[in-house]
Amino acid sequence: MSDSVIVASHLSKVVRTSEAELTILDDVSLHIARGASVAIVGASGSGKSTLLSLLAGLDLPSNGEVELAGKPLSQLDEDQRAALRAEHVGFVFQSFQLLASLTALENVMLPLELHGRSDARERAAQLLERVGLGQRLSHYPRQLSGGEQQRVAIARAFASEPDILFADEPTGNLDAKTGQRITDLLFELNREQGTTLIMVTHDARLAERCQYALHLEAGRLLEQAA
Repeated sequence: MSDSVIVASHLSKVVRTSEAELTILDDVSLHIARGASVAIVGASGSGKSTLLSLLAGLDLPSNGEVELAGKPLSQLDEDQRAALRAEHVGFVFQSFQLLASLTALENVMLPLELHGRSDARERAAQLLERVGLGQRLSHYPRQLSGGEQQRVAIARAFASEPDILFADEPTGNLDAKTGQRITDLLFELNREQGTTLIMVTHDARLAERCQYALHLEAGRLLEQAA
């Protein structure tokens, strides 16, 4: 569909162990509209993070196809998928994944420099100011709280103005108050930049704030995108 930024058709993911084959995802089809906010929900082990990885092209399905920004991922090699993600995708993970040897400012500058932006420092400083860390530019991750590190990660994710932001349990390691601030920030940036927001979450309140939820149960999709 022309207004869909992601289309998945009959996705399955099977992992072979020494004892048996384990089906993690089973015949999942969906489409996600440009600019939408979508929660991927389900019990632990239902396949949420696996689905996120397949939609983002971080992993390939055993069967089926994902089109990301109009490109069928199965027709791209690993380098081409990485280039497509660099152009269109941002990530926020539960574990922050900041580079310990870089300051907050340098962590946010990194994707901008990789894109060849001459205003990387100015843009990174603006984003950190936007997430409330204007006084923390020269601090290293070890000098920041968990909530502050997550805000740096969000600033970094939005630095290259991605079409799609994938977030895997973005508030999972945060206290309720900090988690609420992070959630508000994600939705504000989603609205302001028109970024498609796709979140794996076990938080029902967070899922309710999304336009719709994709419910997984034992690897199968119970509710599909409208």
